[in-house]
Amino acid sequence: SLFLENVGLLRAEKLFSTIVYLDLTKPISDENITVTDTAFRDTPVRLYLPKKKSKRQRPAVIFLHGGGFVLGSCKTSANDFLNRWMANKLDAVVVGVEYRLAPQYQYPIPYEDAVSAIKFFLQDKILEKYGVDPTRICILGESSGGLMAASVTQLLQNDPDFKNKIKAQVLIYPSLQIIDSFTPSQREYEHNPILPRDMTIKIGCLYFTKDQALPQAVRKNQHMPQGSRHLFKFVNWSSFLPEKYKKNHVYTEPILGRLNKSYPGLTDSRLSPLLVNDSQLQKLPLTYILTCQHDILRDDGLIYVTRLRNVGVKLTHDHIENGIHGALTFIASPFYLHQGFRIRDKYVSWLEENL
Repeated sequence: SLFLENVGLLRAEKLFSTIVYLDLTKPISDENITVTDTAFRDTPVRLYLPKKKSKRQRPAVIFLHGGGFVLGSCKTSANDFLNRWMANKLDAVVVGVEYRLAPQYQYPIPYEDAVSAIKFFLQDKILEKYGVDPTRICILGESSGGLMAASVTQLLQNDPDFKNKIKAQVLIYPSLQIIDSFTPSQREYEHNPILPRDMTIKIGCLYFTKDQALPQAVRKNQHMPQGSRHLFKFVNWSSFLPEKYKKNHVYTEPILGRLNKSYPGLTDSRLSPLLVNDSQLQKLPLTYILTCQHDILRDDGLIYVTRLRNVGVKLTHDHIENGIHGALTFIASPFYLHQGFRIRDKYVSWLEENL
């Protein structure tokens, strides 16, 4: 993290982008899966279509990658590996969505790219073209892709044309709110090497602006605008976290109105799916959430678990006690991280049973 400070964030972000770019895979088919790059409306997608003949229509998994809306791709070797694995194991059509990234394309462009590609895919004639069963579709996202998956699922549930199209949502160590930057997990794992708090805040803020005032305010939990106090109840960890995660932390609410400039996205449920009220949450489909202990985003997932259970959503929650954020990123060569395979096997076996 200090190294990144010295290089300067934008140069660091370019460095990461270069690493991701060098790790991008070509759409190479194999004996089981046909892999193609195409576009749904104007958003590039990578499709994984099982080759063997199927007597019935297949399920589909829509995959949204992580990277803080600034980095990442559905085409990295780890994501390509995961999506092939899912297509094989579930005999499913898998769609990786390649939404545009900040800081070049700021909020809400990446989100709108994802919504547009997903709505295109969900049309009856497109599902038919790919042999997809319209009653067995899942949206899956990890990290910031989990935020996107959660908010797209909320949006579709409220849209009469799409409301029953999503059977399940799978959220892997998701980020789910930008209201409170002082949750217990953000304090405890502030210096976690994988996702240090400072870097997370800087990258997250690039989704809105390159102006340094925003990350400075977020770091002190002073970024929320006047008139937004009514939203705090939705993310108040002292109400929703199980006791064992509260430890001796004391809840203090975010400080209002310290920023001169306003960013409407800060109060938008598309960026903080936790802001949706209970009657909206009730409508959500079958849900799987995986959280990791050693992760500054841990509490976002735990709060959502509590809130969804409170309103009766059918939900499975796996918590990985020794888990780190981003374990799935280290699943391909040269890492082959054992924990990444464990996480993959957990959610894929849940999908086998539920999709």
